[in-house]
Amino acid sequence: MQIPRSAFVAAPVLMGAYGIIRILDGLDGSHGPGLAWTTGHLCFLGALAFFVRGFAEMRAIAGRGRLAAVGFWAGTAGVVAVGGQFVIDIVVGFMSADRGAMEDLFTKIQGVPGIEPAFYSFGPMLFFVGQLILVVQLATRRTLKPWAPVLVLIDTTLPFADKDLIPLGAVLLLISFAPLYRRAAPQAALSPRLYAAVQAAPCDGDGA
Repeated sequence: MQIPRSAFVAAPVLMGAYGIIRILDGLDGSHGPGLAWTTGHLCFLGALAFFVRGFAEMRAIAGRGRLAAVGFWAGTAGVVAVGGQFVIDIVVGFMSADRGAMEDLFTKIQGVPGIEPAFYSFGPMLFFVGQLILVVQLATRRTLKPWAPVLVLIDTTLPFADKDLIPLGAVLLLISFAPLYRRAAPQAALSPRLYAAVQAAPCDGDGA
C-alpha cells in the first residue's frame, strides 16, 4: 500500500526532473531532438501516471461527492490530453534530425483538425482545472493548508510565463501536497482491509 504515499511525492519530483532536463537540453540553444528530449518527456509521462493516482486519492479524501468527481474526471481527462501531447513530442523527436525538422513536423501535426484543441490548448487545461478543484476542496476541509490552492495556481501559471520555471512549480506542489503525504504514510502501513475501511470512512479534516 505504498502507492498513495509515493504518488504525492513522485508526481512533482518527476515533473521537476522533466523541467531540469529541459533546461539542460536547451543549453545549446535548442530543445531536442535527442536523448535529453526523450528522457525528459518520459519523466513527465511518469509524473502523469502518479498524478492520476493522486487525484483518485484526493477524491476519496474529499468524500467522493459530485464536485470531487468533477475534479477527478476533469483532471484525468487533462492527463490523457497532456500525455497525448508528450507522446507526440517523443515521436516527433525520433522522426526528426534537428530542431528545424521538428518544427516542420509539429506544424503538420497540429494542423490536423482536432489535434490542437485536444492536445495543446483546451484538453491540457482540464488537468490544471481538475487538480485545482480537488485542492480547493481539500483546503476547504482543512486537509490541506489554506494557501495550498494559491501555490497550485502559481504552479499552473509558471510554465506560461517561462517553462524554465517548471522545477520551481514542482517544489510548490511538493509543499502543497505535504499534508497528503503525511496523511497517506501512516495509512499505508495498515492491513489492506483496515486501510480500505479508513479510506471509506467520512473525513472531517485533521487540520494538517
